[in-house]
Amino acid sequence: MRHRVDGDGLRWSTPESWHITLQFLGNANQAQYECVVARLRELHSSPVSIQLDAMGFFDRAGIFFAGVAVTPELLALHRHVTATTSFCGFIPEDHPFRPHITLARSKGRRQTKGLETLKAKIRHQPTFSRFVAEEFLLYESFTRPAGSQYEIRGRFRLSR
Repeated sequence: MRHRVDGDGLRWSTPESWHITLQFLGNANQAQYECVVARLRELHSSPVSIQLDAMGFFDRAGIFFAGVAVTPELLALHRHVTATTSFCGFIPEDHPFRPHITLARSKGRRQTKGLETLKAKIRHQPTFSRFVAEEFLLYESFTRPAGSQYEIRGRFRLSR
């Protein structure tokens, strides 16, 4: 990304870690994990067209992101996943679904200068191409000093 500058106080996400969170589960025990995998394998949904939206900021969280348009298909997949994981004891988040891809985050709560500088640089919003998601993944995340690391724990096909 051309807005990235060394020493900007931001932790930039690598493209291979970019994802849209359908539901954050938090910690899971082995039984919950097995339940989620089994139930998600039973979920049937068509491929989902994804359109990236405007770039923006979650100021309080110190996050720079690419927004994702909420389409009926994406919202339906989010609802299916939430209902499926609820069966395994996970509680849906109590805020509206706001799909996005995190591009960078402040290295600390008080280090907002990098975000402010970045905001000033963004004068024009890019136009993104639409793409089709033909699967969704179950990730396990690990917090590391260099940022979050994600490991794939399950792949689930979206088919007609």
